[in-house]
Amino acid sequence: MKEKSKQETRTRLQELRGTVFNIQRYSLHDGPGIRTVVFLKGCPLICQWCCNPESIDISPHITFNPQKCLGDGRCMTVCPTGARSKDGYRVEDCIFCGKCVEICPSGALELIGKKMSIAEILREVEKDRLFYESSGGGVTLSGGEVLVQRKFTVELLNELRKRYLHTAIETSGYAPWNQLEEIVDACDLVLYDLKHMNSDMHRKYTGVPNEGILDNALKIAEKRKDMVFRVPLIGGINTDNENMEAVARFAQKAGVKEMHLLPYHRLGESKYKKLGMDYSFEAFTPDENMISNIRNILESYGLTVKIGG
Repeated sequence: MKEKSKQETRTRLQELRGTVFNIQRYSLHDGPGIRTVVFLKGCPLICQWCCNPESIDISPHITFNPQKCLGDGRCMTVCPTGARSKDGYRVEDCIFCGKCVEICPSGALELIGKKMSIAEILREVEKDRLFYESSGGGVTLSGGEVLVQRKFTVELLNELRKRYLHTAIETSGYAPWNQLEEIVDACDLVLYDLKHMNSDMHRKYTGVPNEGILDNALKIAEKRKDMVFRVPLIGGINTDNENMEAVARFAQKAGVKEMHLLPYHRLGESKYKKLGMDYSFEAFTPDENMISNIRNILESYGLTVKIGG
């Protein structure tokens, strides 16, 4: 019976699959110690400053850089569905198998997102176990939004816990509480995003209101779960003193002691071009004086502040 149970577990870990768009090793800014970050695709928010636009859609997709294309037609010869032909690319026929990407000699094609089993991810993260143990690190699940692939996220966290690995999630908190609670209970640390304290402004720049997000943060706090608030500093959008005072007061209410400030940048702009998307968002990167002022406000409320996580 015991051997049968082990076999059933192995089968489940092979069959349950999620869509992953990156696994980043040796990360120092997504939780304590040295960490591996698993980025899952799919997000219910559409933040105008998003630096990972490839993470929003849960489906895999293929990007094309025409400047790198050699025009040798190799991608057409291996395409099993005819999605790539001399007449162009028909995305509706693509099964995102990645064969065209593998054979492309110049890197003009790139597969964004692939289905991975829990067993495959475990093999990847186990490669750096010695680093986790020596630094107090572990594995962080990010996105996208981990709540979108809830069942997969919970199962993966449970398997990581069985292997005595410290786990963290990064989340916007935008989901019904019963769905978020299941994931929170399965992890050790919650990195919780606070994008704007005013709900109308939050809706304007992310597409969703924030009342449920704030309520969920307080419910996590009631569980006495380790939680860190993360605030993207979007110059001219959420960097005013009024919003930062509101962030600090909310952190006090939730009993959160640590805050990570993530200054806005435009490094993801090139991704939009590769995806055929427009990047029309206008904001500025906070300078050292602005960041220092925000730090002073938060520290005046007794918060420990880190820049960049």
